[in-house]
Amino acid sequence: MRELASTVLAQVGAKVKVAASAAEALAVLRQSNVDVLVSDTGMSEMDGYRLIRQVRTIAQAESSIPAIALTAYAAESDQKQALSAGFQKHLAKPVEPDELIQAIATLVKRPL
Repeated sequence: MRELASTVLAQVGAKVKVAASAAEALAVLRQSNVDVLVSDTGMSEMDGYRLIRQVRTIAQAESSIPAIALTAYAAESDQKQALSAGFQKHLAKPVEPDELIQAIATLVKRPL
């Protein structure tokens, strides 16, 4: 999913930074100017819910970054869990490329 999302977003002109783990994502967020975070919730070591909670506690610009949760779990309770953890949007996998693009465009308030 990470490679597909990266490819799809690059095709519409987005500059994509890919992280293979939550720890790597935190490092990218601290070192780069990022417009939106798209995170799988089912990562090992630190899941996406813990990642977004850590992002939201950072006392810098990263703490307010718009974020999308990607998850294999599509129930309403899963959506509520993602939103209460700090994500602004919840998308169930497999996500259609156009749906992902639209979700990101909505959060960054400009077309991709």
